[in-house]
Amino acid sequence: MTKEEYRITRRDNGTSGEYRAHVEGSDAIGRLTWVKRGNARVAEHTLVPPEIGGRGVAAALVDALVADAREHGFTIVPQCSYVEAKFRRNPDWSDLRA
Repeated sequence: MTKEEYRITRRDNGTSGEYRAHVEGSDAIGRLTWVKRGNARVAEHTLVPPEIGGRGVAAALVDALVADAREHGFTIVPQCSYVEAKFRRNPDWSDLRA
């Protein structure tokens, strides 16, 4: 899936938030939820509805979280099993692990 087919938005209420993937042509929304713990964000859940699954949506959500961590200087607790698996496959992210 190309970036033209979906966009990632962010919601942050200060203590928690989520990344949302809006897929062109679908009302379904992929989500990665997090809560703040000190200078870290605990990645709690990555949820992608079946109708938009298999298109790289979950990976794009995690990539957005990682990019924001690099840009804004926070670390990540990969509590979600999908986020944990992505961290294992990307050893260059080890400096972002809380």
